Amino acid sequence: MSQVTGADATRADRAGSVPEAAHEIVERALALSRADGCVVIATESSSVNLRWATNTLTTNGASRDRSITVVSVVGRSFGVRTASTIDTPAGGRGARPGDVAHPTDADGLAELVRAAEDAAREAEDAEDYADLLGPTTAGLSTGGPGTGGGPVTAGGTFTDPATRTGTAVFATFARDLAEAFGSARAQGRRLFGFAQHDVTTTWLGTSTGLRLRHSQPTGSVEWNAKSGVPDGSVWHGQSTRDFTDVDVAATDAALRSRLAWCERSVELPAGRYETLLPPSAVADLMIDLYWSAAGRDAAEGRTVFSRPGGATRIGEAIGPAGLRLFSDPADPELATTPFVTAASSSSMSSVFDNGLALGATDWIRDGALAALVQTRASARATQSPVTPIIDNLILDAGGSASLEEMIASTRRGLLLTSLWYIRTVDPEVLLLTGLTRDGVYLVENGEVTGAVNNFRFNESPVDLLGRTAELGATTRTMAREWADWFTFTRMPPMRVPDFNMSSVSPAS
Repeated sequence: MSQVTGADATRADRAGSVPEAAHEIVERALALSRADGCVVIATESSSVNLRWATNTLTTNGASRDRSITVVSVVGRSFGVRTASTIDTPAGGRGARPGDVAHPTDADGLAELVRAAEDAAREAEDAEDYADLLGPTTAGLSTGGPGTGGGPVTAGGTFTDPATRTGTAVFATFARDLAEAFGSARAQGRRLFGFAQHDVTTTWLGTSTGLRLRHSQPTGSVEWNAKSGVPDGSVWHGQSTRDFTDVDVAATDAALRSRLAWCERSVELPAGRYETLLPPSAVADLMIDLYWSAAGRDAAEGRTVFSRPGGATRIGEAIGPAGLRLFSDPADPELATTPFVTAASSSSMSSVFDNGLALGATDWIRDGALAALVQTRASARATQSPVTPIIDNLILDAGGSASLEEMIASTRRGLLLTSLWYIRTVDPEVLLLTGLTRDGVYLVENGEVTGAVNNFRFNESPVDLLGRTAELGATTRTMAREWADWFTFTRMPPMRVPDFNMSSVSPAS
């Protein structure tokens, strides 16, 4: 993805270099198709970022990217080819065999479409084959090709241009950040971090007449604060749609408070401890649970949600009564793309489901497993409802206690800040291993009394739900390990009576 500075963009505009509208490229690619069916997905992204280190803003950048994906269906097989319309350095990130560099001219776009068709002819029949969805079968009200129809999402219809971001999104944030730098210097603290904002607009068109558009803003900010003491390092992360809800002063105060906890150092051995997990750490664990919830894999006996004989654990209690884990693309805080966009097929997605409407889905309801991720093909095979994956996740058990209130009611236990380097050890029980990082604290008689050494942990998020002793108030949060891939979550703090710190870690 090439970097486009403001000056470069201005020169391009003055030169009259206006790229063809993305929706027009979709229509041209569909018109070029000779396959039995075709799906074209165009995305246009603009992003800006800031980076700071040792109380100084170090870099800022801006980029724009457009990609075209063509899914060709021949018989019961399919082929996929993707290309970028902005120069990508040879061998750079995003380059893949068969990609076409500039598909917007007539020859380039035709080459991309023919390459997808050739791949489809060479492929075996697809296990997930299904008829492509159209305006009457996708579950969304749409207009026909070229009519400007489509669901009104993010303030536009299919023929509208991309929504873009710019450095103005950081105006208040950057001003407040400068004030935080001054305070940190005066108090001997060092602030490091990274903020980014991206707006990606997606156009999806099919040979069956489906025309959809959605514009998705995504922002995040991560902080790391350090002091002069050996264990003086703390982290904080936040997701945002537009940075208007990022309170720099409050974040800096929270970081300052946690650094004060680090002034006393406590060495503890490995073992099982009563542990308070903040919403961020709970998010990392629940995302792993969600990504392991493919209905097809469970029916084949390969996951924690499997039962012998091809059955699944649907209906089985795996958490306390009242617990709900769900996704909702229309959630006001966490709104995400309201229809399926799939450039590949797997146990979690299908290219044949492109354009399928997404709605609120309960994965766990009243403590019992209510649904697994099902494509149309896997739902048909397992006789289950169609429940595609959605790009947000919310855990709620009706709790009202804040993390601070849960600390106050703790006689002795550990408080984590974040989890890091999480990996799956055994998918059949979803046993995970990972490290604590940037703050493990000892809580005694309702107060944090010092910083504890880091640990490696071994736990299953499914097992944790069954053992949890308390779930607090659900709040918006951002996972640390998985934030780049899954940004939008709302989670409660969690109390676990016997969290397994399997070994002491030298990580810092």
